[in-house]
Amino acid sequence: MMNDKRVTVVGAGLAGSEAAWQLLRRGIPVRLIEMRPEKTTPAHVTGGFAELVCSNSLKAEHLTNASGLLKAEMKLFDSLILRAAEEARVPAGGALAVDRERFSQIVTETLSGHPLCEVVHEAVTEIPDAPCIVATGPLTDGALAGAIEKLPGMKSLHFFDAEAPIVTAESIDMTRAFKASRYGRGEGDDYINCPMTEQEYYAFYDALVSAETAEVHDFEKKLVFEGCLAVEILAGRGRMTLAFGPLKPVGLVDPHTGKQPFAVVQLRQDNAAGTLYNIVGFQTRLKWGEQKRVFGLIPGLEHAEYARYGVMHRNTYLDSPRVLGKNYALAADPLIRFAGQMTGVEGYVESAASGMTAAIGLAMRLEGREEIELPTTTVMGALVRHTITETADFQPMNANFGILDPLEERVRGKKFRYERMSERAVDAMKAAIARYNP
Repeated sequence: MMNDKRVTVVGAGLAGSEAAWQLLRRGIPVRLIEMRPEKTTPAHVTGGFAELVCSNSLKAEHLTNASGLLKAEMKLFDSLILRAAEEARVPAGGALAVDRERFSQIVTETLSGHPLCEVVHEAVTEIPDAPCIVATGPLTDGALAGAIEKLPGMKSLHFFDAEAPIVTAESIDMTRAFKASRYGRGEGDDYINCPMTEQEYYAFYDALVSAETAEVHDFEKKLVFEGCLAVEILAGRGRMTLAFGPLKPVGLVDPHTGKQPFAVVQLRQDNAAGTLYNIVGFQTRLKWGEQKRVFGLIPGLEHAEYARYGVMHRNTYLDSPRVLGKNYALAADPLIRFAGQMTGVEGYVESAASGMTAAIGLAMRLEGREEIELPTTTVMGALVRHTITETADFQPMNANFGILDPLEERVRGKKFRYERMSERAVDAMKAAIARYNP
């Protein structure tokens, strides 16, 4: 159906790109505004749509993981982000990881080439006339941030997010490192592993917790989001925190020794050519010189060449429970919607899902139809509920089974319980789609 009411989408990140696509596939014209490359951010390096600025992984795919379930739900709505990810995927065991340049290229070309999509490259300083979806991302600042704060009842919050460094594959010493996936999952060699002895681990740990970091103001330190802690902050919680966390050696055997290491640093392929690898779980705010020194203590990375050092940047999100309503609509004006991390969802796929939800709801309203209400037995529906439910201490949220409605029946064993919750979610989403799209 062709709709003569054009929607302005501000921001062509994961959320904005998915939102634009969902509107376009419903015949609704879109004016997609992206400030890059005319103006950039501290985290972005290209002008492409849906640029991945942190990890290149979109997390797990299997249905015993909430991220995998979220992907299954989004595929029912023909997600552009997931379609592009499938075309640009690189080996990552049970996870969906992508060649970030190819991924962005697919999304950019799909939207730019659509006959109903007008692409404008400029910085937005005011909230556009409704109908619109604001998906300017967690780095929103300046005049636009000020305009958002002036909306009825609005209040903005912020926290800091950290990115992991990327090293060149050829600079990794494979006489010390080895390829393998935990428990032989995936192709069995999707990760490069840097094994540590107990002595090497403690030497690395001591250097890490004493290293010099980039300055963060005291009032901002408490706002670091738990889901993306810098590795040095995590290490500061205890001498064995890393060994039982991102460096846990379980499921890995060092072929050089035939034994399980004391700890393991994993690197994941970051591009299709296999020339770049990111250090898994090593989001950091260490100064660049310190990163080279401290991470050089990791066996296999003594002479690593860095394609990108880890960096820290400011993230902004809304006080969503007090200002947003159904499907991420502004409570004061349902024709204005927000999407992405600024709503309080955290993660690549979660951001895209929020853009999808906001766009589908807005499209149905513009068509004069009852807006879809996503079941809270689904991840998509539960994320909406999280953002609009009154809470004294609103914090960003990743996809997880804990936010879904509990099962009515008792199911023993976490794996079987999650499988049952996933089956229920997919069935509920299919039923909702059938109800709203007879």
